[in-house]
Amino acid sequence: MATYGFLVLPSHNRVYSSAAPDLVRAELAVFGETALGGRIRKIEEKGIAGVPYVTFEADDLSPQDIALISNLSSLYALYELNGELLRPVPTAPLDAFGSDLLTIQKYSGKTNELFTKLLLNVTAMAAGDPAALVTGRPRVFDPLCGRGTTLNQAMMYGLDSAGIDLDAKDFDAYATFIRTWLKNNRLKHQADVTPIRRDRALLGKRLKVSAGASKEAYKAGEAVEIDVVNGDTLKSDTFFKPRSFDLIVTDAPYGVQHGSRPQGGRPGARKGGETLSRSPVQLLEAAVPVWTRLLRPGGAIGISWNTHVGKREELASILETSGYEVCDSEAYRGFRHRVDQSIVRDLIVARHP
Repeated sequence: MATYGFLVLPSHNRVYSSAAPDLVRAELAVFGETALGGRIRKIEEKGIAGVPYVTFEADDLSPQDIALISNLSSLYALYELNGELLRPVPTAPLDAFGSDLLTIQKYSGKTNELFTKLLLNVTAMAAGDPAALVTGRPRVFDPLCGRGTTLNQAMMYGLDSAGIDLDAKDFDAYATFIRTWLKNNRLKHQADVTPIRRDRALLGKRLKVSAGASKEAYKAGEAVEIDVVNGDTLKSDTFFKPRSFDLIVTDAPYGVQHGSRPQGGRPGARKGGETLSRSPVQLLEAAVPVWTRLLRPGGAIGISWNTHVGKREELASILETSGYEVCDSEAYRGFRHRVDQSIVRDLIVARHP
């Protein structure tokens, strides 16, 4: 039995920084009960030489285990503890691109990138093969993708991803950002926006990106693919093939920065006299069955939401009605935290047989 400790990555967001130790402890507990087979014990926060660490005990961590732990959302540096001595443990994060891919975008309502990483991680842990996060290449779908925080995290991991969002301004902003970022970083890529037409009717726009972490990777056909549609999330199965994704990861409308229509989507303002709903529940009731058709057997869905405008029991019922098994262990119930006075955020994760 060995004891380990890790420093928590500092966050520029003061509120998230204060919540990060508790969140990453819950995240590690999820890793422990899934991909790590119950071999993680005594997860605690402990001061060492006046510096706070998250510590835990584990049996015989393999290189694959260390690779998984390396991707904890707030892990900064990992050590094996031996009395008063700290032995650095080399980590192997999946990160394939520069960190500014995740941090450079700044706009009102952006989901904290560390939380987005956490949500993707714990959703992957609920899938049929949780270790596939580091041993395979699960495909990720964000059905309310906004300006692409989830898509960027998937890209950072070297995973193919897709998204859909109704807000044309968000679509255009993301298309501009990712093309500019790829160009500025001199990465080999293709990034094109094309109209989507059916029977001569314009249904929306589509951004397709193919990018390599290096010229050699791109030439070898190891490019990361991103596919984004400007359209209604309730029509997701019109734009994407059934059973084409392993993970669905999304941040539901909070009812503060943005609203949601009863028939789906995430518009930025009133359109045609419609009243925007403050609650994501009505949107999810209509959308989850559509999204489920896109998920492969053994896949998982993870949704974060503002608990002030929707109850956990309501979201669980929606998921169970669509055939999901909700992850309801103590670890998966450890992610509730305050974002600001009007938002208390939580997440819910479920697996599909």
